[in-house]
Amino acid sequence: MTAPVTGPVRRALTVRGTVQGVGFRPYVHRLAAGLGLAGFVGNTGDGVHIEIEGPAPEVDRFCVLLAERPPPLATVTAVEDAVLPATGDTAAFAIRSTERAGGRTQLPPDTATCADCLRELADPADRRHRHPFVTCTHCGPRFTIATGMPYDRVATTMAGFPMCPSCAREYRDPADRRFHAQPVACPDCGPRLTLVPADGLGVRPARDADALATARALLAAGKIVAVKGLGGYHLACDATDARAVAALRDRKERGGKAFAVMCADLGTAERLAVLSSAERAALTSARRPIVLLRRRTPADGLRLADQVCPGSPHVGVMLPYTPVHTLLFGLPGDPPGPRVLVMTSGNRSGEPIVTDDAEALTRLAGLADAWLAHDRPIASPCDDSLLRVRPDGTEQVLRRSRGYVPRPVRLPVPVRPVLAVGGDLKNVLCLGEGDHAWFGPHIGDMGELAALEAAERAERHLAVLTGVTPALVAADRHPGYHSARRARRRASRLPDGSLRLVQHHHAHIASAMAEHGLDGTTRVIGVAFDGTGYGDDGTVWGGEILLADYTGYRRYAHLSPAPLPGGDAGVANPCRLALARLWAAGVAWEPDLASARACSDVERAVLRRQLDRQAACVPTSSMGRLFDAVSSLAGVCHRAGYEAQAALELEAVATEARDADRTAYPFGFDRQREIDPTPMLRALLEDQRRGTPAPVLAARFHRGVAAAVAGVCDRARAETGLTTVALTGGVFANGLLEQECTARLAAAGFTVLRHGDVPPNDGGLALGQLMVAGTANNHETE
Repeated sequence: MTAPVTGPVRRALTVRGTVQGVGFRPYVHRLAAGLGLAGFVGNTGDGVHIEIEGPAPEVDRFCVLLAERPPPLATVTAVEDAVLPATGDTAAFAIRSTERAGGRTQLPPDTATCADCLRELADPADRRHRHPFVTCTHCGPRFTIATGMPYDRVATTMAGFPMCPSCAREYRDPADRRFHAQPVACPDCGPRLTLVPADGLGVRPARDADALATARALLAAGKIVAVKGLGGYHLACDATDARAVAALRDRKERGGKAFAVMCADLGTAERLAVLSSAERAALTSARRPIVLLRRRTPADGLRLADQVCPGSPHVGVMLPYTPVHTLLFGLPGDPPGPRVLVMTSGNRSGEPIVTDDAEALTRLAGLADAWLAHDRPIASPCDDSLLRVRPDGTEQVLRRSRGYVPRPVRLPVPVRPVLAVGGDLKNVLCLGEGDHAWFGPHIGDMGELAALEAAERAERHLAVLTGVTPALVAADRHPGYHSARRARRRASRLPDGSLRLVQHHHAHIASAMAEHGLDGTTRVIGVAFDGTGYGDDGTVWGGEILLADYTGYRRYAHLSPAPLPGGDAGVANPCRLALARLWAAGVAWEPDLASARACSDVERAVLRRQLDRQAACVPTSSMGRLFDAVSSLAGVCHRAGYEAQAALELEAVATEARDADRTAYPFGFDRQREIDPTPMLRALLEDQRRGTPAPVLAARFHRGVAAAVAGVCDRARAETGLTTVALTGGVFANGLLEQECTARLAAAGFTVLRHGDVPPNDGGLALGQLMVAGTANNHETE
């Protein structure tokens, strides 16, 4: 029998996870001091290092509590424990300065202003009353100010703001909420606000409180103000002012694409939209994403301008997440201002969000009437995140950026050091090594030089924060993608020039598998539906059912192809896509067809010749293009001014009639394993001639697609024994389709994988590229 330990013991612990910049060291200090233990705690490149000494029962108790009650923003992923010889140390437990050494730890994302800081902001007796940059260890910027690791003030953009004596005392006091809060500042030593008006506005430049007051007055007067936030500029205007919203839409050349809005508080949001408890929780979470909400009809005395989200039953809503936002809406006693603001990314269409103050004055000239800026630099752009909440309360992230980045994704199998560059739309890169992957912030579409430069800066920043040095680069197979060309240049700088090209839909499926922790030992039935992806045969894929794991895939079935007249340029004309789909199905263009009426006689004649000769007509099996075509056939949308407009509007009208009946339009399935939409098209047109309303047509189409998916998956299961289905690709951002597919598949006994934290669209593509490339030895290599 082992004798009990009677003397002091000493142990060394290394804590890994999100443990820097979250108040973890003061938490450890309080825990150790409360148990009367000696030792120290400090940040290292690997996380937090602790040495603890004292009576064995108290040391054991410390080790148990350490990971059980971490600070709100901390996440402990591992604790390494080693026994050391006791030294007889009886000094008070200490916090040591940061070791600036190599290694890897996890930085938390930027988080919304906490309740304690908001109380100080509104308290006239507090020294931080109305301080636009109030923050503490539980809130505020992290990712967008970090310039290196370990996370310490010298490695942030706050390095240029020396602390005043009062802030320095708080920063050094382990009992204070601001102990080692790197962004800590006050009105005496912190960043300053400025208001810069456009020439001819008739307003003087202003600073600090006057800058905020002037900005609020300009918004109330219908002006557009560029507001510098955590990860870039927003363009803001009064969301209830029709002229202001129309001016912003016109200046930004945004077409009919919906704007997101920021509400002053939760009560204001509830006047605009019907909120479930899960949507309320998402809105008020520390992440503060934009949440897609069902609009309240009629609105509760607060009407948005029609051009905020024209034709949509939904509105994207977020709440203030910085002190500047809170002050912009005003504190009690301030002059009244707008309670709902349009808050759209500060950029020109097709460009990345602006972060630099000098650039903002030039790139946003002509868009903004004034600039509300500050002098704290932004280390990395980080756009707002976007999600929707499903009826079952789970979340589906559609844009993963602020509030999420750089929180890692835990991988089910280890990967070599990889940089995955994503695709050309909704571009997001991903770095991975071992059992973790890190997404970068949302970049956007890669058609502009500014976006390519932003992607390169994002890679450098993320590499510094994660410590990943890529040994290979992964990219999409599409030969024309800007992202793939960038990947080739990047790979050429590696010692062996390693580049892995990953098929687009295989990457989508691998992304879903990784998010759900599948190790790849068993294949899944991957349903990958989107607008476009380069196929193995050189055509445009997008209606794919693949049997896949990380090492490869087999194309089990796909949507029957149809010509895509004009290639990608033809996507803006759903009426032409509809007529091309009818041509492929052998269905005549009757004069009473909505799509035919939407085209001029000349347009139809040119299109007919183009199709007959197959001139500039790339075959496509894209499900996204089928949704566009049906949107036009149902009379919903004939011309698209922005990506996925026709499909979004089709989903919106289908939702109106989702419970009208349970009819599902039929699809065929032939020996070539093609899902044939011809029976669906004929049934839809017959219903339309009977006078069936467009919402009913749209709902029956959605149910028909879901029934076709379930039917093909059932065939695949009968042939292969596979029972897990992954729903992925941008088409599954369609909530109605995803719900219908999930219900049918689950009822048939399948395990269904749906995206949650990782977007189903191309914003999640890089994770799949990383998994395929990082676990491969010799496949898909260039």
